[in-house]
Amino acid sequence: MKQTSLLKRLRVILAILFFVPIILYFVDFANLLPDSLHGLLHLQIVPAILAGILWIIIAQLLLVLVFGRLYCSVICPAGVLQDIINRIYCIGKKKKNGKRRFRYKKPMNWFRYGLLALTTLLAVVGSIELLLLLDPYSNFGRVAANLFRPLVIWGNNLIADVLMKFDNYTLYHVTIETITVPSLIAGAVVLLLFIGLVAWRGRLFCNTLCPVGSLLGLISRYSLLNINFDKNACIQCGKCEKSCKAEAIDMARMQVDNSRCVDCFNCISSCSKDALHYSVNPLFKNKEINKDTAKTANVSSSRRSFLSTGITVASTVPLAAALAEQVNGQKRHRERGHGEENEASWSPVTPPGSISLERFKDTCTGCHLCVVQCPTHILKPAGLEYGFDYLLKPHLSYNSSYCNYECTVCSDVCPNHAIKPLTVEQKITTQVGIAHFIKHRCIVEIDGTDCGACSEHCPTQAVKMVPYKGDLRIPHVEPEICIGCGGCESICPARPARAIIIKANEVHLLAEKPKEEEIKEVVVDEFGF
Repeated sequence: MKQTSLLKRLRVILAILFFVPIILYFVDFANLLPDSLHGLLHLQIVPAILAGILWIIIAQLLLVLVFGRLYCSVICPAGVLQDIINRIYCIGKKKKNGKRRFRYKKPMNWFRYGLLALTTLLAVVGSIELLLLLDPYSNFGRVAANLFRPLVIWGNNLIADVLMKFDNYTLYHVTIETITVPSLIAGAVVLLLFIGLVAWRGRLFCNTLCPVGSLLGLISRYSLLNINFDKNACIQCGKCEKSCKAEAIDMARMQVDNSRCVDCFNCISSCSKDALHYSVNPLFKNKEINKDTAKTANVSSSRRSFLSTGITVASTVPLAAALAEQVNGQKRHRERGHGEENEASWSPVTPPGSISLERFKDTCTGCHLCVVQCPTHILKPAGLEYGFDYLLKPHLSYNSSYCNYECTVCSDVCPNHAIKPLTVEQKITTQVGIAHFIKHRCIVEIDGTDCGACSEHCPTQAVKMVPYKGDLRIPHVEPEICIGCGGCESICPARPARAIIIKANEVHLLAEKPKEEEIKEVVVDEFGF
């Protein structure tokens, strides 16, 4: 098989092998897939960097140094999603116009490398908001979790309705509980952005906005293998330039901008004269460089671009520091203005394993994998109720559910290690918050009737019923053994405001382990009693 067809087919096969399991893992509402699939998400570059998984970072950089930006076309789910959008968009256009729509554009190096520098510096000083907005994996996660997953569930419910008419109950109705209005809007905005940029300029997001693409672009200039012209065979028909969705082929100069090339091999496949080859970078062929002045000029240009990037990085330091100080100042002002008496001002309860609120803010990029994998659906993406620096990050919402006593799913799947892996023993003593009892809301106080729902559903028996008036008993919280699971709050029948609520520990504490005979398995029945 010729290189023209082999390379593209191989790239497509590899992309499918990575993309299909990843997207299925996000939309799998029935938990049919093995938990080990989350390992594919640990291969993503931004999560690997944030988690400090050194061997993955080194392996990815070596991959780029040898093969170029193959990561962007094979491993990155956001990149593959854009390829799918491009493929759908091009249906009929090639037949109608006789050619594809792309053409060479000069790279916006100052903008993309400046944005990379700004994103990096803000993340280093503890402001991860820009990275949250630009990280390709997290953006894909928000699209998959908040758009594709609901569509799959709706499709399942529709088919279930049809089957029920024939007395077939193979499928069952599933309630969509994992999305919020802000997360839905965020997913829709990202998908529309991908569609718009792909329709306009192909891989413009990857080559201009994406920090991972910019980082890999710096390295791929010097990769061992890249796409090169055979000038003697080329007839300058322009097919390769029109098929390059990265807009990286300059037909007039017969050059490929390897900092933007994503190794999709569409150009090689479209060339009828075999004038393009995936071969050793001319930078490593000294004799050819000396004989070819055009290539020598290209090398000098690459070096100048590398130096200019360094200058860009240095010039963004003051701006990054100023923005970080502004974010921190707003946070301090918000904290000073809130009193503990006002429940609306309480901090979000972060997942077990996140260690502290500040650490979670600095490491979570809001991919929402933990949200869709949580078996009790207690994790919900936040809007602006906790400030811009907590936007789209998950928090424990006890309105209709609670955190399973021995469950460690969210800490197992988090690719960023924003939620650190926990053993079951560690989980059952991790105190994410403490239950607070508000007597005047309790129906024992209001209606003079027995209740005890909160005590019945507390797995550690931190909530106990103690004598009150006559034969009545009222809840009492022992904070030392409370872990903030929310079993009490989620089941409390008091309305409109619940009589027992969880207040977050901004730094997670170690709860005392309850006596073995006191531990209960929480089972919530239909009526909550």
